[in-house]
Amino acid sequence: MALLDSGFVKGAARAAGFHEVGIARARPLDPGPLRRVLAAGWEADMAWLGTQAAERLDPARLLPGARSVVALGLSYAAPEAPEPAVARVARYARGRDYHAVMKKRLAALLRALRERDPALGALATADVAPVMEKAWAQEAGLGWVGKNGCLITPRHGSWVLLATVLLDRELAPDAPHPERCGDCQACLPACPTGAIPEPGFVDARRCISFQTIERRGPVPGEVAARLGPWLFGCDDCQTVCPWNRGVPADSDPELLPRGGPLDLGELLALTRPEYQRRFWGTSLARANYEGLLRDAVLAAGASGDRRWLEAVRAHRESPFEGVRDAARQALARLGERG
Repeated sequence: MALLDSGFVKGAARAAGFHEVGIARARPLDPGPLRRVLAAGWEADMAWLGTQAAERLDPARLLPGARSVVALGLSYAAPEAPEPAVARVARYARGRDYHAVMKKRLAALLRALRERDPALGALATADVAPVMEKAWAQEAGLGWVGKNGCLITPRHGSWVLLATVLLDRELAPDAPHPERCGDCQACLPACPTGAIPEPGFVDARRCISFQTIERRGPVPGEVAARLGPWLFGCDDCQTVCPWNRGVPADSDPELLPRGGPLDLGELLALTRPEYQRRFWGTSLARANYEGLLRDAVLAAGASGDRRWLEAVRAHRESPFEGVRDAARQALARLGERG
């Protein structure tokens, strides 16, 4: 008799705090979508998408003998609140760093599974290993990859963070989830930079989220010119999605927003010690000190508010290339030439 079955695994996942759980049979994935991204150059600076392509497509390369993939979702849907006019932060990044939250939930799940099956082979990961989390979430029945490239679930919309656990045990799989976007294309024109070149794919070279978080150095002018209120990440393609209307505000407590909106003036004067004190342990630390400072300078320019002129001028001679370039772009947008 098998020590683990799908019912036990799903119950353990929910007991560990996950809102969504499904199971897929571990097998090589269709390489077509990843090849499409790489061929078009939509991965931008994320070279690892290509160098680790084989591992992304075949779970057995990560866990020898992998038989099942447990796909997991954690809701970060919080009660609605007024959005700030400037220095806006993507919803997932307003609480504790989700990597730390996921790590704790995954550790609890693995403990439960290994108490039942001590010889279990498993690999748990959330956004830190070459795993195609959205593809596995769709394969395991959690939802589908929408036209904006986000995983959309029927209950929580796209306000979910994803994780996977590879297991060397055969479990009864769930049916893959069908696509339910239908004729809706609301997300495509909602993208401020036109970063959705075709349904289901995102061009990171034009994506505000990628450029304000992952990008090191200068942000391209064509993206910086369309930042609008965004300082860290962007939710525009999600907020217009009909599946995100009326979802339950059942966020993991640790992912709930902390404090109020960011103060742009404070960010423009941010020192490294202050950055470490305020942002370590949050998702905003992902941008690094110089990245967050760069984004604040760009946000000042995007605001069009000339009261930020002096604060932006102070960064013209920054030791960081990205901040210097941001100051040049921001000053031009604030009407200062030369």
